[in-house]
Amino acid sequence: MERVDILVIGAGVVGLAVANSLADDFDDVVLVEKEETFGRHTSSRNSEVIHSGIYYPENSLKAELCVEGAALIYKFAEEHDVPYRKCGKLVVATCEDEVPALLDLKQNGEQNGVLGLELISSEECNQLEPRIKSIKALKVPSTGIIDTHKLMQAIENEAEKRGAFLVYDMEVISIDTLDEGYQVNFANGESFEARIIINCAGLHSDKIAEMAGINIRRNKLQLHWCKGEYFKVSKIKDIKHLIYPLPDPKGIFLGIHLTINLLGEIRFGPNAYYVNELNYSMDESYKQDFLDAICKYIELDPDILIPDDCGIRPKLQPAGGEFRDFYIQEESVHGFPDFINCIGIESPGLTASLAIADKIKDIVEKL
Repeated sequence: MERVDILVIGAGVVGLAVANSLADDFDDVVLVEKEETFGRHTSSRNSEVIHSGIYYPENSLKAELCVEGAALIYKFAEEHDVPYRKCGKLVVATCEDEVPALLDLKQNGEQNGVLGLELISSEECNQLEPRIKSIKALKVPSTGIIDTHKLMQAIENEAEKRGAFLVYDMEVISIDTLDEGYQVNFANGESFEARIIINCAGLHSDKIAEMAGINIRRNKLQLHWCKGEYFKVSKIKDIKHLIYPLPDPKGIFLGIHLTINLLGEIRFGPNAYYVNELNYSMDESYKQDFLDAICKYIELDPDILIPDDCGIRPKLQPAGGEFRDFYIQEESVHGFPDFINCIGIESPGLTASLAIADKIKDIVEKL
């Protein structure tokens, strides 16, 4: 049986970033992933947006790590030639009743340390984006877009250069507690002994915690899968900023927004509804909901809106529940020393990934 010092489970963007961050200071870092390659789920099925940090409650991990992570991800992209664009975004109010919420959003972002926020008039918004309908808009210059696949490829390359060992097709099926450390057993019959485990398993991170013996229901760590779909258009090419409505007041999602990719192509989404199975098929019955939301801020011919893709978020917040923050914790308090959980890493997890990795490195260095 192979023995390793640090075992990272899950090669989404957070797991890759953790392995990369630890590899400089620890000699034996192994990352295992059940899929054939990195980022097959939440990390590659999203809006590819670098968020600013305006949405999340002050002093939450989501706010802190999003603001820190955005700066780190822009720096990493520059240093490693990862394609990105700091295009900025406009959060639009489409009626007077929405203006107070827009002001609250600006204040919340400023409390979180987001720089350059500016409330602009309908005329100023129209100068920036003539197609967009608004009463007022919040201009957020620090928001951007990035090629998520090339980002993850670059992080994987850096992790391997630093000495981390990445192994794919390694599905964890059970975890046993040893006198010192843990034995992790895989579907292919292999087993590793690990001194430290870092659970970055995304959609399945609660199940990995449960395998180790943590009561996820009693500790409110059970994940709730929330699906989001995207529709795209090919006949609109002249949008320069991301366009967001005001977010869902319950905090489930940020509203059906307009995003652009690095080629200038436009898509709308995601919506949000809870599901019980991992299924990436599109449900076109939601098309009218998309049209109703989109047409509040841009005129759109229904015939040009076509299905694109979908993703699933690993949310700690259940349907009808209150805001839940990222859960990042070393589990000695629950009787599992040297087991570090990252659970509920949904949006802004991509933006926060490098900052999350730094936080986990701080935890590991204290063990």
